[in-house]
Amino acid sequence: MTTINKTLVLFDVDGTLTQFRLPIKPEISEVLTKLKEKVTIGLVGGSDLPKIAEQMGRQGDDVSEAIDDVIQRYDYVFAENGLVAYKNGSLLAKESIVNYIGEQKLQKLINYCLGYMSSLELPVKRGNFVEFRNGLINICPVGRSCSQKERDDFGAYDAIHKIREKFIKDVKQHFGDELDLNYAIGGQISFDCFPKGWDKTFCLKYVEKDFDKIYFFGDKTQPGGNDHEIYSDPRTIGHSVKDPNHTIQILKQLFFNENK
Repeated sequence: MTTINKTLVLFDVDGTLTQFRLPIKPEISEVLTKLKEKVTIGLVGGSDLPKIAEQMGRQGDDVSEAIDDVIQRYDYVFAENGLVAYKNGSLLAKESIVNYIGEQKLQKLINYCLGYMSSLELPVKRGNFVEFRNGLINICPVGRSCSQKERDDFGAYDAIHKIREKFIKDVKQHFGDELDLNYAIGGQISFDCFPKGWDKTFCLKYVEKDFDKIYFFGDKTQPGGNDHEIYSDPRTIGHSVKDPNHTIQILKQLFFNENK
């Protein structure tokens, strides 16, 4: 099959190719396999590589095998907004938030967030409220150890009560420009804290010179969502989607000459 030269299609993971924190469905994976015969494809997620591999890799593999499967299956894999970058199965680059802002400032942020969360009253609270990643700090008011039902319930609760939105507003007011960080809501239960410029547009520096067209598909494309910057970036052709089925519908219209 003829390849569409110089075209890259990048995908967010959660809410775009999979349901939140669930494995990709076989029918979605099948379309991506066919798409790869026509264009270059890549993943760009806020999660770390093991979490992306858990959702996008072969089910039943252990973590290392799932990671190897994902970085081989997709031409590009940009974990943690591209702070951990792979191309054709090989590591391109890796950045660290600790090296960038320093341990002292990092602990000030973490301590403040833990204090804020200690005063929140939510329907449930579980464990793992702060997750350190190479390129960002992930803050989760309900705790990442929650079950899928508790995750869904918090997502619905947050949509009404704006827990994460209010949390981010408070952190911004408290620290001002001291930390030089941006904050973005992603998925159902958490938000990310990362240096300015370290949003998902970070990954574009690895690909912008090699492609004539770069498409991006994401579900959190509204201002404050972790797909917004790359979705609205002039270097990309952004598509805002509702769920994986919507993603596939648009892909078929764009690349498989269906519904035209």
